[in-house]
Amino acid sequence: MFKRLDPLLHSELRLAVISLLVNLEEADFVYLRETTGATAGNLSVQLDKLSKAGYISVEKTFDGKKPCTICRITPVGVHAFEIYVVALKSYLHQ
Repeated sequence: MFKRLDPLLHSELRLAVISLLVNLEEADFVYLRETTGATAGNLSVQLDKLSKAGYISVEKTFDGKKPCTICRITPVGVHAFEIYVVALKSYLHQ
């Protein structure tokens, strides 16, 4: 039986961000943008969606005068990712 894939995580960029944060626990905006190859605008929109779902937390600070955005995966995000992986495996083992 196939399990439902979380549509929020099924987006390529959102899945990439969550996958990175599962391993790193936190990353800044520049690292996520450079690693995923996303535009700043698109990444910002996708981070907002993940944040509103409670999958990540976003902290905006300053490094001197330079703005710095730090993203961290939440326990809810880790759980959602784990469920997503199980669901994906249900398609692979058929």
